[in-house]
Amino acid sequence: MHARRPIPPAPTRRGVLGVGGALGIGGLLTACGGGGDGAKSSAGGTGWSFKDDRGTTAKGARTPRRIVAYIGAAAALHDFGVECTGVFGPTKLKNGEPDVQAGDVDVDKVTILGNAWGEFSIEKYAKLRPELLVSTMNESPRLWYVPDDSAKKITSLAPSIGILTGKSSLTKVIGRFAELAGSLGADLKAEKVTAAKKRFEAASETLRKSAKAAKARGGLKVMAVSAQADMLYVGDPADFTDLRHYGDLGVEFVTPKKTAEGGFFQELGWENADTYEADLILVDKRTGNLQPAELKKSKPTWAKLPAVRAGQVISWSNEAQFSHAGYAPLIEQLAAAVDKSKKAAA
Repeated sequence: MHARRPIPPAPTRRGVLGVGGALGIGGLLTACGGGGDGAKSSAGGTGWSFKDDRGTTAKGARTPRRIVAYIGAAAALHDFGVECTGVFGPTKLKNGEPDVQAGDVDVDKVTILGNAWGEFSIEKYAKLRPELLVSTMNESPRLWYVPDDSAKKITSLAPSIGILTGKSSLTKVIGRFAELAGSLGADLKAEKVTAAKKRFEAASETLRKSAKAAKARGGLKVMAVSAQADMLYVGDPADFTDLRHYGDLGVEFVTPKKTAEGGFFQELGWENADTYEADLILVDKRTGNLQPAELKKSKPTWAKLPAVRAGQVISWSNEAQFSHAGYAPLIEQLAAAVDKSKKAAA
């Protein structure tokens, strides 16, 4: 997604990261293409390895401990019991509070290499003596929030792992993070982890029942959007992993007729905000996007939408951490909204 305008709210302006002064590191783990499937731990004396979603296998003589990750990946690993040393991506707000994408990561205890699109301090990264870099991918092989113009330098300092999170199955993605966490030493049978999985499964079943009841009431059209000052972005449910899961459970989504190159969103000028009829709207809550209260005040075409007039608007965490703990409450929220919402569009 880096070669063109990324999914909002990433800015259109490309940041330029200088690599001068970056430190070389010797004796780190090595990465190579291909090689064994799945993951192996050093506990058995055979070293550690993990095959990622690019088909690349990261290897080492021991299990990595100094892990640096995109903040969304770090949040998912945290939920499974693995802590990261450094992070990059939207981590802290201007007031010092955690960004929504940080999940339950203690943002004051990690080294932040960059907090916005295009920011990644290679010098800070090198000083951490990283043993592993982990990021998500909307499209393979591009690692999310790793700048294209310095990616080669960054990935030369330590093995890297990319987990594909776009256009995939939510349960599969969560499973991949669980597998990675397990290879890194997490106890996947810990009560906290198993309880989160049970809650996720129960929430999914609740949403299935809510969607079925909504259909019996005459149907309910749901639309997922990201909103910025100059444009309304309508999400394609086939491209977002969470929306795919909700759709599989019976939620009926608005599907845009034509998305931008690479998919994910159709861009609409605000004068065309009423292109699609929806009874319930999910609004991207990531930092940098306009939120419902502000939209209602500043965008007349938004205020006139049937779902908005009916008060049937909720937040959408479309980059929540890919863990059972991360998604269970979001699925519960959506189920409750589906239960309460009524037909609003003509």
